[in-house]
Amino acid sequence: MNRQTENRIVLIVRATRLADLRAKFATKQQAKFYVGRLGADFSDYEREDTAYQEAIREAQRTLSELGLVHLVQRAMLPNYVFGPEDTIVALGQDGLVANTLKYLDGQPLIGVNPDPARYDGQLLPFRIAHLRKVVPEVFARRRAVQHVSMAVARLNTGLMLHAVNDLFIGPRSHGSARYIIHSGQNEETHSSSGVIVSTGLGSTGWLKSLIAGATGVSQLVNAELGRSAVGKPVAIDPKFAWDARHLLFTVREPFPTRTTGASLLFGRVTEKQPLILESQMGENGVIFSDGIEADFLEFNSGTKATITLAEKRGCLVV
Repeated sequence: MNRQTENRIVLIVRATRLADLRAKFATKQQAKFYVGRLGADFSDYEREDTAYQEAIREAQRTLSELGLVHLVQRAMLPNYVFGPEDTIVALGQDGLVANTLKYLDGQPLIGVNPDPARYDGQLLPFRIAHLRKVVPEVFARRRAVQHVSMAVARLNTGLMLHAVNDLFIGPRSHGSARYIIHSGQNEETHSSSGVIVSTGLGSTGWLKSLIAGATGVSQLVNAELGRSAVGKPVAIDPKFAWDARHLLFTVREPFPTRTTGASLLFGRVTEKQPLILESQMGENGVIFSDGIEADFLEFNSGTKATITLAEKRGCLVV
């Protein structure tokens, strides 16, 4: 086979909903019985799985003509060692692209939509048919890339966690987080349901939802108390560039008491002005990134987290 390179092409794939159900219930028949009993359409799970498995096979066939292909499941990403010259192809939804990106260090990542009829894919500009053209251009460094700034949380224990979309710092469940927050010269003790720190890539996700909720509630409360009339909702768009060299943080549901405040709630994080959080939780404090709750750092009493921009940046092929 006349491959164009002996460098690795790493194809990242994920488990489908059907595969997850099969793992949980041991057999497809048991999974079908469970889903059917709840009134859901099991055939949609089957169609999704069939389309995705065919997309994997097609992507493997195409990429094998271009280079040496390694197939890696998403669950293996935390333990997989990427080479500096690897080219990465993520075949799945946007979440797979974001989850893969935080384990890379400058390697180009190609996001491929395996099922355009099912997924919109903001981070999936390519189809499998595009790979024959795009991958050789990436090999030759002729393809443009979009740089993506990442966040990083570094603990005084020596551990760290990167994020492509956002970091969550708070309680493991529906309790209250207790911590001291430092931003620039400002400091405050908080009791809240946690802190979100967003990158530019993640600014249209969780951060946007929090700001929309806080803005809408504030307007309605003021109207209910007779302080203002209910008008057209104020549209606040927190979106900022994917490669911006700053982050934004916001505090969820702060609770003011005699010992806790609610004024240091939103701000900018830069390399010169990191966000520092000191845990005052005896247990159940966590830090996780990009919505992956299973991949977390403990954030309990005595732990200090310094959150800033990561030195490494992601490279999305466009």
